[in-house]
Amino acid sequence: MKTEEKIQQLQGMEQSMQQLLLQKQTFQAQLMETESAQEEIKKSEIAYKFIGNIMLRSSREDLEKELMEKNETLMLRIKNIEKQEESAKEKIKKLRSEVLEEIKQKNKK
Repeated sequence: MKTEEKIQQLQGMEQSMQQLLLQKQTFQAQLMETESAQEEIKKSEIAYKFIGNIMLRSSREDLEKELMEKNETLMLRIKNIEKQEESAKEKIKKLRSEVLEEIKQKNKK
């Protein structure tokens, strides 16, 4: 593969990494929201939840269960993204060093 192609591939990989980081941030924000909601439910005797544009009274136990399940799902997604992130970082690092080495070799000629 030519150096220029590797540089383009590297740029694409870095863009993919940015997308992963944005997804991770989104899931982390959602996780913080659900954790905050769990804390609020513990303080309140009456609980409500949104279904579409309607807010309905719900049992605390059901809401706590739903939020705990949502937290688990979000944590799994975050862990999955972190694994993808680590893999991508390694590939980027390897490709970057290949490109830099090829550029050094061309400059020596």
